[in-house]
Amino acid sequence: MSDTTVKIRLMRMDDFDAVVGIDERVLKSSRTAYYELKFEKLFNSKEYLPTSLVAEQEDGTVVGFVMGELYMGEYGISQQGATLDTIGIDPDFQHQGIGEQLMKEFMDHLKTLDVKNINTLVDKNDSQLMRFFTASQFRPSQTVVNLERIL
Repeated sequence: MSDTTVKIRLMRMDDFDAVVGIDERVLKSSRTAYYELKFEKLFNSKEYLPTSLVAEQEDGTVVGFVMGELYMGEYGISQQGATLDTIGIDPDFQHQGIGEQLMKEFMDHLKTLDVKNINTLVDKNDSQLMRFFTASQFRPSQTVVNLERIL
């Protein structure tokens, strides 16, 4: 694994196309509507603090991102728990330490906002993503049981 030098910064509205493009390359399908809703909430809602980050090369090319939410509760008091709901690394830049850099910066940023815990959901059959989150010190939650009913 060779580490690629990238700059981690807060996500901006003009990162939309890069984020959608990376996600499409990773998943091999388009989720533009999903990201339209995510960006709308991220940049136009006063109920959430900015927590989403991008990794960019020296030339400004975005090669990865992590998106999460920190809800502002009543009276402007932020919750102690945040969510991490989307992460993506351009396939040409995977396995180069960028995901780890993004995760570290994401955690450090949330600590400055006094967040105490971060939740995410992962398909238990996605072994690559499970390894990534385990290496990032995520563990199965002891507070929630995910139930489903197949119709």
